[in-house]
Amino acid sequence: MNAPTKTEDFAVKIPDGVYAETVLDVQHYTDRLFRFRMTRPAGFRFRSGEFAMIGLMVGEKPIYRAYSIASPAWDEELEFFSIKVPDGPLTSHLQKIKPGDTVLMRKKPTGTLVLDALTPGKRLYMFSTGTGIAPFASLIRDPETYEKFEEVILTHTCREVSELKYGQDLIDEIKNHEFLSELVGDKLKLYSTVTREDYPFKGRITDLIENGKMFSDLGVPPLDPAVDRGMICGSAAMLKDTKELLEKAGLTEGANNKPSEFVIERAFVG
Repeated sequence: MNAPTKTEDFAVKIPDGVYAETVLDVQHYTDRLFRFRMTRPAGFRFRSGEFAMIGLMVGEKPIYRAYSIASPAWDEELEFFSIKVPDGPLTSHLQKIKPGDTVLMRKKPTGTLVLDALTPGKRLYMFSTGTGIAPFASLIRDPETYEKFEEVILTHTCREVSELKYGQDLIDEIKNHEFLSELVGDKLKLYSTVTREDYPFKGRITDLIENGKMFSDLGVPPLDPAVDRGMICGSAAMLKDTKELLEKAGLTEGANNKPSEFVIERAFVG
């Protein structure tokens, strides 16, 4: 049974010790990207920016992958943003889910892209490529982010303009939200760049950091370890290159047990 299945069809097959949640909404952005929302288990707690292992029953066995939780910690539902991989063990099935289908989730969230892993600062950069924007979708909707930082800059780099829409929708949602709009005000900036099509801001984020264009475009000074903090989520190459640039600027990598000036998420979706 390869297709996603309604809860009642296979309730007996759900493994012990995992949540079985109901898909509430699915939105396809491109032939490569989609988001979905599902019910949040009673008692499930997480910090904004963490990821969870989510999965589906494929045949007789569950298949799981790490997915950043895109909704903030206060949200009554859970949101995820995913790529579609035609032959991906999980995403080839997950991209076909519909409202009413069941998604499995392991009970313990984890991750390094949390505010607790950073030392106090004034400006927070969130560097993302592709679906690496997901943990930041959680953090930019969390009031604590704006209590801790005076300015929040979310960078989102994709190959094509159409792939930027999820990030743009998030900003619109915040601007129109009953309490977030007032709380966030003008503290949040979205810096979207594209690598393969014409766009006002074009190029890899690492190139734009290195040549200084990102800073001039945003009207901010170069990276300064005294005030700037960073979070990085994207492809393996992007993580490596951005880490090197932040370290070159004098920032030091931190972790949950040793807060510092920047953190990286190394969990991957496939």
